[in-house]
Amino acid sequence: MTHIRKATIRIDFDIGVRLGPGKAQLMELIEKHGSIRAAGASIGMSYRRAWLLADEINRMFREPSIFTRHGGKGGGGAGLTEFGQEMLKRYRRVEAAMRAAAEDDLDWLSGHIDPGFTPAEKKNSGD
Repeated sequence: MTHIRKATIRIDFDIGVRLGPGKAQLMELIEKHGSIRAAGASIGMSYRRAWLLADEINRMFREPSIFTRHGGKGGGGAGLTEFGQEMLKRYRRVEAAMRAAAEDDLDWLSGHIDPGFTPAEKKNSGD
């Protein structure tokens, strides 16, 4: 029997911005590493891309989610604001609730996957 490796949730807000697993992962890694550069590097993302995503996350909501400290004697760094920690916690709760609600349907879909199927070569996935 085939099992679903992961089911992800992406929230599309009506103003045209999205919150999904990539931004959530980046936020967790910024908190873990204390640095936008180190967070991006840990998943093979350029500093520029990580910084642009962090900036987008900060502009999405009325309050910033990520803080930065400029370098100097003690060095720079980054982390999650109190709002950012709460937002990430709530996103993960939504993700868990949606997975739990869809468990039977995900099992059904998984049970009907053809084990002999070979995916087409990926060029630019639209999913």
